[in-house]
Amino acid sequence: MIYFLLPAYNEEDAITPLTEKIAAAMAEIGAAYQIVVVNDGSRDRTLERCRELSGRYSMHIISHKLNRGLGETIRDGMEYIAEHGSRNDIVVRMDCDDTHDPRYALAMIEKLRAGWEVVIASRYAPGGGQIGVNAYRRFISRGANLLMKTAFPMPGIWEYTSGFRAYRVALIKDAVAIFGNRFIDLKGMGFTGTIEKLVKCRMLGARVTEHGFVLRYDRKSGPSKVLTGITTLGYLVVIAKYIVAWGDLGKQWKVQCRERRAREYGADGLPVATIEVARECAA
Repeated sequence: MIYFLLPAYNEEDAITPLTEKIAAAMAEIGAAYQIVVVNDGSRDRTLERCRELSGRYSMHIISHKLNRGLGETIRDGMEYIAEHGSRNDIVVRMDCDDTHDPRYALAMIEKLRAGWEVVIASRYAPGGGQIGVNAYRRFISRGANLLMKTAFPMPGIWEYTSGFRAYRVALIKDAVAIFGNRFIDLKGMGFTGTIEKLVKCRMLGARVTEHGFVLRYDRKSGPSKVLTGITTLGYLVVIAKYIVAWGDLGKQWKVQCRERRAREYGADGLPVATIEVARECAA
């Protein structure tokens, strides 16, 4: 099973074309899939559109009555998938504003099958780029990624802030088992949870790689939801919090993560290098 995790806040115009693109990409490879939409208190018709789409596509809807922010939204979706998915499944986390093309997920899934545990859709990898992003946002984004690269170096990784990633569900299950409700702990600091998830995967010893993609910001219909000041503060908090694991809980995490790294998990929790996904399209 391939899960597509979509956090949604006021995306009534984007959710239908994105769902159609996901379905087309999965039909191309004949893979069973489920779209998991977490509606974060949208004030438009996002929830109604999702309910309509769920009658035609394999879609599970989680809905917050009030807007809680991206951190809690992703946390709820990841916990649902960790509970209902198998260790041999895949989760692809995408933005819901149609700036991420699901076709890139096909190559990302192949890299997971080859033995990687996290694949990041990267603007900075070969073949990557961005369209419709102004010079100021490019500068801020590049600076944030270089800062995280310095604080949390990972070989071959240059894109730390992209929310478009594919994960083995086995890894997400291990993360929830070790970190519990604190897998995404910094929930009130803008898009900080995107960085925090990657830092936690690094702590777990996950095998992480990148795949080039072109961010199509020119397709975004609504205003940006990034709060630059809060997110920047959040990045600094991540550095202060996770460069050194503080307190008894931090020490416990370090021990459990060290044990996890020593086991060299494959897709199903066993020491194998490949992953297989059911190849029948969901109705």
